[in-house]
Amino acid sequence: MSEPRGRLPQGAPERLYSLAEDRARRSGRADVELVTLIVARAEPEPGTRPECASLLRMCQFPLSVAEISAYLALPVSTVTLLLTDLLRDDQVETRAPVPAAALPDPELLQAVMHGLQKL
Repeated sequence: MSEPRGRLPQGAPERLYSLAEDRARRSGRADVELVTLIVARAEPEPGTRPECASLLRMCQFPLSVAEISAYLALPVSTVTLLLTDLLRDDQVETRAPVPAAALPDPELLQAVMHGLQKL
């Protein structure tokens, strides 16, 4: 027969919602959006939770929250809670997303194109 419902076998990993539930009540939400860029400020220390250690190793270069969620195969809500903890401990920093470049004036592009055609 299987284990009683609600009890995990000894040594089984905890479910993500049980890891995140307590922190959500304590810390609230950080101002982290899907496109916010995350950069690690430190290497993972021994004893760091595996999810946080993977996140810190991954973010040596700026990555968006959506990319982190996809690479770690974790829900965005869970990644946001992990990032809240790491932000509070100054292990990661946030950066504004790179703004989309403004498109040049269409008349200017036409003038350049006509100039090139005349060459």
